[in-house]
Amino acid sequence: MNKTFVYATYLALATAVISGFSNFLNKIAVTAIKDPIVFTTLKNIVVAIFIIGAILIFKKWSEIIALNKNQIFKLILIGIIGGSLPFALFFTGLTMTSAINASLIHKTLFIWILLLAIPLLKERMSKMQWLGIGAIFAANLVVGGFVGFKYNTGELMIFAATILWAVENVIAKVALKNISSLTVAGARMIIGSFILLLFVFIKGGGSMVFSMNANQWLWTIIPAILLFGYVTTWYTALKYAPVTYIATLLVPATLVTNILSAIFITRAFTLTQFISAGLFIFGAIIVIFFAKKSVAVPQSELETIR
Repeated sequence: MNKTFVYATYLALATAVISGFSNFLNKIAVTAIKDPIVFTTLKNIVVAIFIIGAILIFKKWSEIIALNKNQIFKLILIGIIGGSLPFALFFTGLTMTSAINASLIHKTLFIWILLLAIPLLKERMSKMQWLGIGAIFAANLVVGGFVGFKYNTGELMIFAATILWAVENVIAKVALKNISSLTVAGARMIIGSFILLLFVFIKGGGSMVFSMNANQWLWTIIPAILLFGYVTTWYTALKYAPVTYIATLLVPATLVTNILSAIFITRAFTLTQFISAGLFIFGAIIVIFFAKKSVAVPQSELETIR
């Protein structure tokens, strides 16, 4: 495993930790804001502003200006499929179900990515990595499986968002071959935020934006910071390693959410949760240890992101 692959692995695991915290805090935040569409729109706009700042700092405007029609088309698709509709679906659904259920559904993302990336991108995983994937999937089932699910509209909305994000990740992996991770992340958040903002004003939610109190803005800014960390680490990891590998390493985020729920909500960590945690850790170690593929990275790219 070369240094580039190791770098991508650390970033993917960092994304999982961020995602675990986000799933826990987003449930609180979306309750505080009341309107899930307004919440996710404002949060995404804040992230878009952060990314625009990063684009200016890292001088990526020249790359954006030089994009060809095919690249622009891919970025627009990423903005629509990944940055707008799924966010509206996910956070609306989150108001109708628990943070743990939402996390469990979202963490099936790697399954749908596997089903898409293996035939479309010709990615492969070793037999031992499949063992690790099995352990990770079992960890999700052990911690609650489908017993706590209500199969209601909220859970279906989160599932639909997960499928859209799986499609987006496959498109993003192709786009990242010749576009920087920051530009791809920017397309997702900037284009997506613009579409969401239009939707908010069309449905008449614009007045709420100007009437939010300090507490509501606080619960917008905190998740936005986490989302900024999520998209920057995720797309950078995705650029330098197979999407099947990176997506699998995102699943242990459920473990983080479960730990936070045990500390602050249930105030108990059961034997079942310990078994689930063990399976998560075992599966992740197996997937990482037996990773065989790597993606070559130009030295100039590495110097840019260090």
